[in-house]
Amino acid sequence: MNNPYVRLIVILGIPLLIGLGVGYAVRPSGIEPAHAQEHTAAQILPAAPAQQEKLAQASDDIAVSRQNSITRAVFKISPTVVGINVIAVQQVQYRDPFSQYFDDPFFKQFFGDRTYKQEVKGLGSGFIISADGYIVTNDHVAGNATDITVTLVGGKQMKAKLIGTDPTSDVCLLKVDGTKLPSVNMGNSDDVMIGEWAIALGNPFGLFEINDKPTVTVGVVSSTGMKLGQLENRFYRDMIETDAAINGGNSGGPLVNSAGDVIGMNTLIYTGGQSNTYIGYGFAIPINKIKKIVAELKQKGKVSRDLTAGFDWQAVDVRIARYLGLQKPEGIIVSDIKANGPAVKAGIRVGDVVLEANGEKVKSGDDILSMMMDMSPGDAITLKIYRERKSFETKLVLEKTE
Repeated sequence: MNNPYVRLIVILGIPLLIGLGVGYAVRPSGIEPAHAQEHTAAQILPAAPAQQEKLAQASDDIAVSRQNSITRAVFKISPTVVGINVIAVQQVQYRDPFSQYFDDPFFKQFFGDRTYKQEVKGLGSGFIISADGYIVTNDHVAGNATDITVTLVGGKQMKAKLIGTDPTSDVCLLKVDGTKLPSVNMGNSDDVMIGEWAIALGNPFGLFEINDKPTVTVGVVSSTGMKLGQLENRFYRDMIETDAAINGGNSGGPLVNSAGDVIGMNTLIYTGGQSNTYIGYGFAIPINKIKKIVAELKQKGKVSRDLTAGFDWQAVDVRIARYLGLQKPEGIIVSDIKANGPAVKAGIRVGDVVLEANGEKVKSGDDILSMMMDMSPGDAITLKIYRERKSFETKLVLEKTE
């Protein structure tokens, strides 16, 4: 140990040995033995088959979560919707600078009737209401058709027969030869709620022919009981208003609630006088009215409306209102009464002003006429009458026109 080199080695070696011992005894916490690392990996990464099963289950859960009342209703109703193609014959008048004169009998004796018949193609929608092939659509779609072709979901085409049509209500009944056809469930339009889902299906712009299935649009019931009055000799009362998009070709298709029940038939669109395409609202004939009309069309091929209220009327203008003591022009004034008719029996007189009918304000004679269009002989209308500056109610029972 007297050797200075030996002492130096000993002095330097002892701390080195101590450091190695401490380093081996105290390891970093992030480092584990090999067997511990293998165990953690097995927990983090499950076996491949088990992982695939979990992914498949998750996919099924997503698919189920995408299904809702709308998709279920569409699935239920779609097979009952049909596309309709028609050929109709229309009378067309020659148009030239002198056309205005040819309606005069004097000119007709020289030039004859300047009209001709022309075949016109049209399209629309419809829906099957019974398994034996009865189909409902609009009169303005197929009421004047000479040839009617119905396309079912899937592309099958069938010739249809016109059973009966009612231009006044714009309802038409067709029939195809078939059995066990899918048919709709007709709901109750009296129970329709404003704000509930409304689904419109049909053949807009002929798109049914491209995919052999109806186009679907969704909105809500915007309003009910809409009285649109008389349009082109058709009377539209108590219509269902919806903001579900309805376009040309949708006419005759079903309007459906979220349960898949038909609540109406798509018939009119509001265009604002600017176009023939949807810009906001459409209107459907209530299904309860259609049920009644279809039953009569099946039985008779037409709807009988030979009704009379037994009186004539005219509008109340400012002059008449002032003379009678009305605060403003309203209602209609009775101008003539049929002897022994319903009006006489109801105690109505010439000069009476009809202000209301069945609780609805009467703004013109069309209000009475359109109300009568939904009635039959024996049905009653409760009228609010203004006479000698007083108002009273009376019940008028409609009779069949003699």
